[in-house]
Amino acid sequence: MNKTDLVNEIAAKANINKVEAKAALDAMLESIEQALANDDKVQLLGFGTFSMQEKPERTGINPRTKEKITIAARKVVKFKPADGLGK
Repeated sequence: MNKTDLVNEIAAKANINKVEAKAALDAMLESIEQALANDDKVQLLGFGTFSMQEKPERTGINPRTKEKITIAARKVVKFKPADGLGK
């Protein structure tokens, strides 16, 4: 399912037009993005939790040259699904 499909589903299930559904989805995604940028967790009961996780610097190998390289530390988004999601 892509974003357009999701907007169509929201519009149908919430009995609103597609423009309103897209605006609601965009607002939700922007709110989640802002919370994660501020290192806050986003918990959606019955769905799951989004959080930021720090990945430390590590050593890797360039597959082409077999040379060792350093992979920089970074932050990644982590999602932990709620129990029973997808059942």
